Amino acid sequence: MVKMLVCILSALVLAVLVLQLRQQRLELNYKIGRLHQQIEDQQAKLWNQQVQIAVYTAPNAIQHTVSTHELNLVPRAPVKDAASWIDPDAE
Repeated sequence: MVKMLVCILSALVLAVLVLQLRQQRLELNYKIGRLHQQIEDQQAKLWNQQVQIAVYTAPNAIQHTVSTHELNLVPRAPVKDAASWIDPDAE
């Protein structure tokens, strides 16, 4: 009789613990899904900002801005003696 009572109580305790672990797992999965959605939202926002920067810094956009505002900018003449990181022959 006592053994049966101990077995029933241990089974009940194990069942409660398993249910608690299942609930924790479900909560963690929900939080993970929410965090993934936030990451995707931030990534989309970042990509939109990068596209906007690319549009505003495109050579034709800069040329249009300079010409419409009549800034009269003159390109700088390259210095002959200075080595450029772009020019592979300059050392």
